[in-house]
Amino acid sequence: MNLTTENILLIGSLLLFISIIVGKTSYKFGVPTLILFLAIGMLAGSDGIGGIRFDDPKLAQFIGIVSLNFILFSGGLDTNFKAIKPILKEGLVLSTLGVFLTAATLGTFVWFVTDFTIYESMLLGSIVSSTDAAAVFSILRSKNLALKTNLRPTLELESGSNDPMAYVLTLACLSLVINQDQSVPTMIFMFFQQMILGGIAGFAFGKLSKIIINRIKLGFEGLYPVLVIALMFITFSATDFVGGNGFLAIYICAVYLGNQDLIHKSTILKMFDGIAWLMQIVLFLTLGLLVFPSQIIPYMGIGLLISVFLILVARPAAVLISLMFFKMKMRRRFYISWVGLRGAVPIVFATYPLLAGIDKANMIFNIVFFISVTSVLIQGTTLSLFAKWLNVALPEEVKPIAENDRYILNLPKSAMEEILIPPDSFAVHKRIIDLHFPNSAFIVMIKRNNKFVRPGGSTVIEANDTLVLLLDNEDSLNEVNMILDKTLIG
Repeated sequence: MNLTTENILLIGSLLLFISIIVGKTSYKFGVPTLILFLAIGMLAGSDGIGGIRFDDPKLAQFIGIVSLNFILFSGGLDTNFKAIKPILKEGLVLSTLGVFLTAATLGTFVWFVTDFTIYESMLLGSIVSSTDAAAVFSILRSKNLALKTNLRPTLELESGSNDPMAYVLTLACLSLVINQDQSVPTMIFMFFQQMILGGIAGFAFGKLSKIIINRIKLGFEGLYPVLVIALMFITFSATDFVGGNGFLAIYICAVYLGNQDLIHKSTILKMFDGIAWLMQIVLFLTLGLLVFPSQIIPYMGIGLLISVFLILVARPAAVLISLMFFKMKMRRRFYISWVGLRGAVPIVFATYPLLAGIDKANMIFNIVFFISVTSVLIQGTTLSLFAKWLNVALPEEVKPIAENDRYILNLPKSAMEEILIPPDSFAVHKRIIDLHFPNSAFIVMIKRNNKFVRPGGSTVIEANDTLVLLLDNEDSLNEVNMILDKTLIG
């Protein structure tokens, strides 16, 4: 079936609906939803019962890049910096050195067991060298898997920040395949340029975005998430334009924003969570449509061999070497090794050789596709089992609250207080966002002229308002009072 203007909406909505319904029940059988999304796309494709012919790697790559923007940005917004700060070094080493070692180890193995050249082998290794943010975020969060100490922040930090490294390695190896006269210093310079500019741009755009979000006055609450989407794409494209890594930039930007006080933060977080799921479904459906299952069959043997080596040798070796200088129990290292999920990102990266037109592009794409499927099937279905087996899972009764609610329920609130705002208070005519209340104090309601006002970050405090607050302890109340009494103290 060919996609036309008349049927694209019907087909797309039906695939989306089926994906959601099937995904709702999938975990009862221990099957990751991402695999089902991919399977639905394959069934709807030209080799499946749907008969939809989709053979446009350029469009698939575009959809992949847009989807990864939302997935990485949403993951960054949900990242608690306090949680990742203690393991920041470990996460960064895993996302750089770990990715490089995985690519080098797997590339060398591919060189020995196939007729690939050394550059083609390293290209394949680079494409599948990073853990997939979409797979890790969705599987860990949909399973509500609670892990001891800082394991989960480590895994999410690694998966959210290691795609840029794999992206740079993929481009570098692809350049060497196309033009073997490329010099090593040129590749090294490109790496540092991408990472340094990406990091600087991400932090700079994060600070700029916070100022814009909190100072601009939009007439409708629903426009603020739209504003953040625009800022996200500006961050990615501007960073890419100057030669930096756009994926790294948007992740850093999102982590910064997610840990700041923002107007309508609740709306922004929930909207991005929903769009991230939509993008995951669209991305996996698209990649499922792009692949021709009949073309994968000849490569299943070599694909399985490479996949097993990646899961059992390359990934564990890279993790153990990367973390050898850090104090960490061996069972935690083994679990980090096991959560080396490959998903949509390697398949998206595998479209670059297709568009470049290199000789073994189709073979690389099909092998990468098979590796991603086997990785999610084998590792994704056994995360809970391995967590219990290695004794790194928390008991059910001590599981933490959902990430999306941490800005409201960061700690259990123990008291509710009402505070009257006098006419000479510092807070009068100030927006709530500008008061900089501690995270341990949350305004749940404002009493104004015998009516109740539902507060938001842009709500302006008026004289004689009564603030209804949830507080952790007496220290939180004292800090709030100090903020409100600045004028009187001065």
